[in-house]
Amino acid sequence: MTTQPQTSDLAINVSGLEKRFGDLVAVNGVDLQVPRGLIYGFLGPNGSGKTTTLRMICGLLKPDGGEGTCLGFDIRAEAERIKRRIGYMTQKFSFYEDLSVEENLNFVARIHDVEDRQKRIEEILDRLDLTPRRSQLAGTLSGGWKQRVALAACLIHGPALLLLDEPTAGVDPEARRSFWNIIHHLAAEGITILVTTHYMDEVERCHRITYLARGRVLTQGTPREVVRSSGLVAYAISGSNLEDLQDRLADQDGVHSVSALGAQIMVTGHDPAKLEKAFTSLDHTRVSWERVEPSFEDVFVELIHQSQKVREAV
Repeated sequence: MTTQPQTSDLAINVSGLEKRFGDLVAVNGVDLQVPRGLIYGFLGPNGSGKTTTLRMICGLLKPDGGEGTCLGFDIRAEAERIKRRIGYMTQKFSFYEDLSVEENLNFVARIHDVEDRQKRIEEILDRLDLTPRRSQLAGTLSGGWKQRVALAACLIHGPALLLLDEPTAGVDPEARRSFWNIIHHLAAEGITILVTTHYMDEVERCHRITYLARGRVLTQGTPREVVRSSGLVAYAISGSNLEDLQDRLADQDGVHSVSALGAQIMVTGHDPAKLEKAFTSLDHTRVSWERVEPSFEDVFVELIHQSQKVREAV
């Protein structure tokens, strides 16, 4: 059984968050508890309310409903105190491309009135392996190095909470892996990290996740808990001429999705009996099947389907 964290152990503790833009309800009753020092994934399709929720939590946007705290400060009454203690990294590189790496960090450090500014800049440059590139214009950097500069700028004032809004979009796999190694080191030091992402391998690197759809929470927990609570079952089909089977299986009762994965077909649904009944029509001399653990990608696809149902119901 999961032990509930004490309020003092929570970096974020909000309940019933709501935000409306005219007739559009962007966020509808979101509850979120994020323990300190965790990497917390915030997921959902475009337009699900992720960014709006982040902005309310960090004091950039006033909620229309709900209450809570961030880093122990009230999100309504103490928004300015929250802003001084967070680092917010957006998907789009938002620093000056005609300034050098060091000049950008110096500019951000001045905004935050960082004490012993040059010493702090040297520390951050060294920590993120940016020292050799300190004099390079930011606009000439690759996507991965721009990402590091943006993270360095977020860290320059020593925040207790990082909000990372799809920080690795468009970055190559090696740079993404390196970025996540840094993130895990920061979390180990006690910094709380709330991150939005669409990459499945990144989702599985998070300690806990919340999935939003149409401004509502669909599921929460560790990645493993979310997989288990989905009720999804999966089968791997192996054999010859599998391409011919995909369309036929997709039309069978109880089959939710069919996808090719290397030399196999993955079939998912919620009722094992219906799935196995669908397989009885297959030529046993050509194919075989076995039940396997559904991947988080399988569950993610299922959550997208649920998101569409929520949208249709609204």
